[in-house]
Amino acid sequence: MARIDRSDKPDTQVQQVLDILTAYERAHPQAQIEGRRHNPVSIRLRIIDPDFQGLDRVEREPAIWKLLHRLPEEVLVNVTMLLLLTPEEAETSWASQEFDHPIPSRL
Repeated sequence: MARIDRSDKPDTQVQQVLDILTAYERAHPQAQIEGRRHNPVSIRLRIIDPDFQGLDRVEREPAIWKLLHRLPEEVLVNVTMLLLLTPEEAETSWASQEFDHPIPSRL
């Protein structure tokens, strides 16, 4: 579906993360993949995918982390939030709402 950088301004590390998730996007064309630079040391990711239906939260992670571990360490250490939600879960998730309307960081 889409890989979107929701940072206030373009961010090369967020783009690296989104680029590495291209393989997931190809295998899951209905997935919406979003990244956001929250502060200088924090990248937040959200993947909303109907294919997560029927999987518990732990079962959703391995395919994503397998790709993320291909990132350079200086990028990977910035990934501080990983939300893996179905579309229905995204509608009611407090963390998803925080992703859409982040509390400003003091960093």
